Amino acid sequence: MREVLMLIVVLLPMFTGILTPMLSFRSRKAMCIYLETAVCVNSLLVFWLLFHAPDKTLTVFRFTHDLSITLGLDGMGAVYGGLVAFLWPLALLYGFEYMEGEEKEKSFFLFYVATYGVTLGVALSENILTMYFFFEMLSLVTLPLVMYTRTREAVLASRTYLYYMLGGAAFAFIGMIFVLVYGTTSSFVPGGVLDLVNVHEKKDTLLAVYVLCFCGFSVKTALWPFSSWLPKAGVAPTPVTALLHGVAVVNTGAFAVMRVTYFSFGTKLLRGTWAQYLVMGLAVFTIVYGCSRAVKETHFKRRLAWSTVGNLSYILFGVTLMTPMGMAGALTHLVCHSFMKSCSFLCAGAVIHKTGKNYIYQLDGLGRKMPKVFACFGVSALALTGVPGLCGFVSKWYLAEGAVDSGEPLALAGTAALMISALLTAVYMLSILVRVFFPKKGFDPAEIEEVREPGWRMLVPLGVLAVCILCLGLYSEPLVRMLKEIADF
Repeated sequence: MREVLMLIVVLLPMFTGILTPMLSFRSRKAMCIYLETAVCVNSLLVFWLLFHAPDKTLTVFRFTHDLSITLGLDGMGAVYGGLVAFLWPLALLYGFEYMEGEEKEKSFFLFYVATYGVTLGVALSENILTMYFFFEMLSLVTLPLVMYTRTREAVLASRTYLYYMLGGAAFAFIGMIFVLVYGTTSSFVPGGVLDLVNVHEKKDTLLAVYVLCFCGFSVKTALWPFSSWLPKAGVAPTPVTALLHGVAVVNTGAFAVMRVTYFSFGTKLLRGTWAQYLVMGLAVFTIVYGCSRAVKETHFKRRLAWSTVGNLSYILFGVTLMTPMGMAGALTHLVCHSFMKSCSFLCAGAVIHKTGKNYIYQLDGLGRKMPKVFACFGVSALALTGVPGLCGFVSKWYLAEGAVDSGEPLALAGTAALMISALLTAVYMLSILVRVFFPKKGFDPAEIEEVREPGWRMLVPLGVLAVCILCLGLYSEPLVRMLKEIADF
């Protein structure tokens, strides 16, 4: 029963989304109740599954004796699956208010809800073929969401998104083939599946393939030089960008990199090699690059997108340390970043939705009219900066501890990059708060006289996320202890 439940939580959101355009609802409220109920039920099933993990895997389809679409649940999958299951109902509730009055709303929610199931498919993948299957399906189901508005900008952004995803898929596919050929199994095994004795003569080739595979999966995390698609994807409705930048696409890329590094290629093959230093160097550079671009950006959502570029590379940096502490730090930031960035993007969307203002220089004085929204934004901004007492400080602390513990010179340079990033984050995030609460001289309050706070469907998710950011910062010990146990295999 528990094995079958893994398939149910993957398929239920997909079929819920597919049925949405086919059903005739008496009202929009009925449609919203139908979607929110289905998503909440699915999340409850996921949480039940996390506390009653199945002992066996479930093979959905078998190609050969070792090539199959198989679902399973381990510690890493539980962390990512639980994170997705918690955040999706909140994002959907927010989306109901944001999308009110929009055309083709049913088609929007079709793909929006189906993406939930596909993302859970990645989390519950038992082997590299299954993960690759859902990983690429995720690109396909999110593409219509990026181009939802059908404007010229949206079409161009979706085209860029598709090109990058196809290129990343090609690189990742090469890595998967080598793992299948030279590995002892296609399943994810702690420590990796390569027989180091038998592949010794092909070590350099496998290292080169790992770099290609790392870059292929990291396209979704917007690793430099594959970063430009992420800010462009900000043309999508904010409920989409919050999931693209905070939960589904980018975190799926980071999750996949963890899998292939620790569970397919293995750190025994990679640690201390040129391949490790190359991918670590890319991650360290992207941390500073993304934050630097965010400082220069004046568009509200694109600034947050460039912030995502830098913050996702925190996770990649932890992965490339290739130590248990590095992986624990990466998992911690995976969780914390999801709350921080989801909160900041949803706040930005609420501002844009209620005011029509897209640029930071247009936000003067809005803090007085939307104090609840900007209070939540302030919590996320301070957390992203790394202020003690909030979850961003916790994840950065453990990443820095992992870097120092590794003793690698490049890892120590990564610690410096974390500190530079914290300074730049303070500049590009806190400058927004200063502007909204302390407008420049000459500001005319009459310009924002009609501005009001959004409704409860937007405010509730913002409040919940802000509280989670605070609670994870003040009481992180249980989470960190669990993540360290998962990483210490």
